Amino acid sequence: MTISFARGIPSPDCLPVEELADCAQAALRRDGATILSYGSTLGYTPLREWIAERHGVGTERVVVTNGSLQAFHLLLRALPAGRVLVERPTYDRPRKILGEEGRELGEVALDDEGLDVEALAQTHEDGDVLLYTIPTFQNPTGSTLSLERRRRLAAFVRERSLPVLEDDPYGLVRFEGEPLPSVFELEGGERVLYSSSFSKIVAPGVRVGYAIVPAALAAELEPLVASTYITPGLLAQATVHEFLRRGLLDASLERVCGLLRARRDSMLEALDQHLGGHARWNRPEGGYFLWLELPGEVDAAELLVRASEAGITFVPGADFGGAPNSARLAFSFVSPAEIAAGVERLAALLTAAPAPV
Repeated sequence: MTISFARGIPSPDCLPVEELADCAQAALRRDGATILSYGSTLGYTPLREWIAERHGVGTERVVVTNGSLQAFHLLLRALPAGRVLVERPTYDRPRKILGEEGRELGEVALDDEGLDVEALAQTHEDGDVLLYTIPTFQNPTGSTLSLERRRRLAAFVRERSLPVLEDDPYGLVRFEGEPLPSVFELEGGERVLYSSSFSKIVAPGVRVGYAIVPAALAAELEPLVASTYITPGLLAQATVHEFLRRGLLDASLERVCGLLRARRDSMLEALDQHLGGHARWNRPEGGYFLWLELPGEVDAAELLVRASEAGITFVPGADFGGAPNSARLAFSFVSPAEIAAGVERLAALLTAAPAPV
């Protein structure tokens, strides 16, 4: 059996199957005539209202999408020509989308405290149209932007009038430490756009994400949304709203965080036991991933070939713009016992790696 450290998705035991089944039935019975027809282009209105209240904004600023990646697609289409700044490394899907769109990419260094704001100041140019950032439990590194840097980033954004998309799908999946204010909150939500998703805290299969943007931009996005899919998946959105309306989110988060914390701890313990002194890794306070830095001579892509043959998968860091000797390890999908076995197997391959020519 393959042990996957590549799948950044919740394990099946994280999914509230019975609760969602009951919520879907209730949503259909209560509002079926609405959610089984064409509806509001910008999303199911009660869900938009719930999101708006949670974030302290007007409902007209909320756009509910089929996952937060679709929000990125739509926002990118609304942007003028110009360079887009991203963290290095960063989530591979936006990198791919930007490449396919022919956008020039500017990369900003990332370390254990998240985005390097001083490096951003040196990299930023007047023609840049957006900074895409994942400040909390970042994909792929699991790093979190410190409070000091969040404040500095908010101030920089105000000073330079640089639009920012803060992608925050993992922020509520916290195992320890104190929650931090979003950059969106610190900046005031004028230049910072915010996107999130229910994929990592409820279920990825519902495909419900959202963006909070200025009202004028939401109006501009509406025809783009309509031309893409006419009407959103209202049944899924109404099911999620019913889940939230019933107050089930807190219990779901508690279960998810407990299950994923046990998996993270298993991975940290196994890495310490089998790779202590041979590699470097971080200790994320939440999320789905940690970042592994292998000895400098090790090519993670080459290691992956041998690991796959041995029944272990991960994602090389180079796929995210990282160094060739880096890797993303997802601890969210497999069990603690499988994690321990997989890390031991991976460590054996690593220590047996052939010397560079």
